[in-house]
Amino acid sequence: MASIYRTMHLLLEINMVQQFDFGDGVARYELMSPEGGNHHHHMICTECSTVVEVNHCFPKSLTETLAKHTGFKKITHNLEFFGICPCCQ
Repeated sequence: MASIYRTMHLLLEINMVQQFDFGDGVARYELMSPEGGNHHHHMICTECSTVVEVNHCFPKSLTETLAKHTGFKKITHNLEFFGICPCCQ
């Protein structure tokens, strides 16, 4: 187990994987695209913990507006939605 954790830590350091924590104490990992084109968000069921990828995102103009008003640069974000999936309803 220790070598698995060391390997995951190394993959995180070199940005080959991204770690997600949805507040349930379980670490989840996703492989990163070499081109960086895999930006997405998640919907998480609060009943069964099903995770669904959401490919919709904020328009670039929002990030540009935030940068203009705050002076921040290289703005990134993470966004997760929580609800009850169709199977659990």
